[in-house]
Amino acid sequence: MLRQTPLYEAHVGLGARMVDFAGWNMPVQYSGALAEHHAVRNQAGLFDVSHMGRFEVTGADAERFLQRLACNDVARLREGQAQYSALLNNEGGFIDDIVVYRLASQRYLLCVNAARREADWRWLEAGAFGDSKLVDRSDELAQIALQGPLSTKILQPLVTADLASLPYYHALACEVEEFPTLVSRTGYTGELGYELYVPSEAAVTLWERLLEVGRDKGLQPAGLAARNTLRLEAGYRLYGNDIDETTTPLEAGLGWIVGWGTGFVGESALQRQKAEGLRRKLVGFVMEDPGIARDGYPVLREGQVVGKVTSGGFAPTLDKSIGMVYLPLDGIEPGTSIEIEIRGKRKRASVCRLPFLRRG
Repeated sequence: MLRQTPLYEAHVGLGARMVDFAGWNMPVQYSGALAEHHAVRNQAGLFDVSHMGRFEVTGADAERFLQRLACNDVARLREGQAQYSALLNNEGGFIDDIVVYRLASQRYLLCVNAARREADWRWLEAGAFGDSKLVDRSDELAQIALQGPLSTKILQPLVTADLASLPYYHALACEVEEFPTLVSRTGYTGELGYELYVPSEAAVTLWERLLEVGRDKGLQPAGLAARNTLRLEAGYRLYGNDIDETTTPLEAGLGWIVGWGTGFVGESALQRQKAEGLRRKLVGFVMEDPGIARDGYPVLREGQVVGKVTSGGFAPTLDKSIGMVYLPLDGIEPGTSIEIEIRGKRKRASVCRLPFLRRG
């Protein structure tokens, strides 16, 4: 049986088309994926991301624990700061990509992918040591993402804190409509936006209030389809497509999340890979011929298959078909010609830098 977020009935009431996503009954679209995509780029969109996992780590050894299990340098986090990171296996492959929040000196919150929630929990639980306590807060907290250039104007009247003073990848505890909320200046769309961690019992009230306040500013509820095209344009990697246990941060172009010298699980494997040299790297591409490159389509160079599309689709903001692929290092220069096999026909494309779209 599919799991439901606290906002399930609200989605059904809005006429959302619901689909199975990682075992959750989630809205894929409401008014339409294209309209929702453009709403986020031009005004604002509201996403239910309560299917994500939320783990809390506390105790005197919490920092040492996370320094060991997460690949980024947790010690660099100040209170109220967030950090993009990953849990890696012994070979340096992604168990999951995560966001780590330092809420207090000995208190952290981890946001993990829905599809990896159970696997992450087992990995973290097995690695716990000393005075560190791991608690799953996924069910008691809901998570709502308000994204788009007008998101601050929509949210500010409901918040007790000054959002203008909240830097990117920082969070603050405050009240939103009298509900205790962690407001995080993060998101998965490439736009100005916030993620709100609220008590599950407050989710529906806050969701409806945000839609009400944002109605005259063009705010729309948005589903998974728009979330995917938005993140693809921004070049954000998707677990299971662009990264998994067989790919490393260095190959995925995410070497900046590696805290060298911190002794995290998988570091020795990454050091070897760095010393020996990469054999492949994730790059973007843009279609030159008509056609939409979908996930899994073969990628060729000079007639030989050299990879497959990890994420691909039509980019509404750019009005182009784009995608990502792991290519051998001798073919990753921007402008390099490749071909995508689309329904048995080879279509021209060219390699480009990531991200495809950079806002602000």
